[in-house]
Amino acid sequence: MRYRSRVTAPAAVLIGTAAVLAGGNTARAAGRTDDTPAPGRTDDTPAPGTLGDPVFPNLGNAGYRVAAYHLDLSYDATTALVDATATLELHTTQALARLSLDCLGLDVRTVRVDGRTAAFEQADEKLWITPACALRARDRATVCVTYTADPRRTLAHTAWVPTPDGFAICPQPDSAHTVFPCNDHPSDKARFTFRVTVPAALRAVANGSLVCTENLAGDRTAYTYRSRSPIATELVQITVGDYVVKERRGPHGLPLRDVVPTARAEALEPALALTPGLVEWLEARLGAYPFETYGLLPCNSDDPKAFDFTGLETQTLTLYKPNFLLQAEPKIGSHMMHELVHSYFGNSVSPATWADLWLNEGHADFYGLLYRYERGWADSLGLTTFEARMKDTYARGDQWRRTSGPVAAPTAADLFDSQRYLGGVLVLYALRQLIGEDAFHAVERAFLARYRDSSASTEDYIAVASRVGGQDVSGFLRDWLYGTTTPRMPGHPDWTVTPAPPSLTAPRRRTDVRWHENSATL
Repeated sequence: MRYRSRVTAPAAVLIGTAAVLAGGNTARAAGRTDDTPAPGRTDDTPAPGTLGDPVFPNLGNAGYRVAAYHLDLSYDATTALVDATATLELHTTQALARLSLDCLGLDVRTVRVDGRTAAFEQADEKLWITPACALRARDRATVCVTYTADPRRTLAHTAWVPTPDGFAICPQPDSAHTVFPCNDHPSDKARFTFRVTVPAALRAVANGSLVCTENLAGDRTAYTYRSRSPIATELVQITVGDYVVKERRGPHGLPLRDVVPTARAEALEPALALTPGLVEWLEARLGAYPFETYGLLPCNSDDPKAFDFTGLETQTLTLYKPNFLLQAEPKIGSHMMHELVHSYFGNSVSPATWADLWLNEGHADFYGLLYRYERGWADSLGLTTFEARMKDTYARGDQWRRTSGPVAAPTAADLFDSQRYLGGVLVLYALRQLIGEDAFHAVERAFLARYRDSSASTEDYIAVASRVGGQDVSGFLRDWLYGTTTPRMPGHPDWTVTPAPPSLTAPRRRTDVRWHENSATL
């Protein structure tokens, strides 16, 4: 079973979570976005070690928001260990005599708050910190943690991906805190600076843009990267290994940066060369690409168990299994589009809670499938049109609702199953059928513009769709997203749903929530 903290969420949080799942309202259930103390909380009440997420109730921490992370990592190729310092700039939302960070598998050596030594203890997946002086409400504070990490340490879950020459990381959904202490929830996005020191023969790469390279004593090199836009912790990427950086230009001069294993650079070039065309196609539908750069990171590992998905949308640099990208364009183009779409849905606009994941995966599959069928590439079922795939998915609707729950009410065990991917696509298709293609595109762009560089909930999307789509679609979308039976499909009165047999029960739940391979674009 996946490791879960034994820190118990307050009863009010758990009751609220149950109400969210029962009532279908996920609007900002996981955290507050202003500086107002939580209801019923006095300013001197210790912050709980949770944000009460509907899917991961022990994840995240209340009482503050993180404005910025400054991560300084040093990789020792001899020991394969990482010595690190994580410096967090916080804005408190209440007075704090004690605060917590998410933290697992890190050997913490020291903690300082505003330059003064602080007491700390590690319990379950939390680092509890007691500052020398209590923090005031609505103030700024700096927390500095020094620690050592072993990328090869066996943990119940981990973001580390050890490679023969270094490592990469895959934090989604809840493992960034195995790499650095953090407020590990997508509702608390922050600016990032990364300084990574490695042997001179290796390359270090991270999200954002390279701003400094330092040649140091001992034949070592330090690379510093900075993000222009805030990043959710689950989207952080830090990579060390024998890589070459290949640069090219995309539409409107967009800098494209691919980080490629040196020995495979030539073989991977046909796949890398597809990116400019993918960006151009997507910009015509969703608007200008939202970040300073984009590129692919084919991880330098052939271990089939290195990570259990094909691609992961770490911000500005998508992590891939290298052998996947060695295939012909019809085999990879649709999924490359899926991952690129995440730059908009998932990265630029992050989910407010993990129950809102369908906004990420439904949109990524929606546009990835559109791209596939425009090019006449048959999908895994042999279908060649979007309508044919939606008709097939529609027929499965009641069965999926029986085995995986409604589209917008996942559990940790079924978070990444087909209901969040194709089920989400079907919701978007139904909305487009109802309001028309032009209104649908206006909704998409308005949602992305409204919540750029922040997080948004299912209710936020419903509100934008009702405001921009020309009619109140709130009841319509809630039926599709939270109903236990599949609604009628607008424009297709002849489509039918295959009844779910009374004997049909949920399949044996996977205990590893990192199972991502349910995208219809593969």
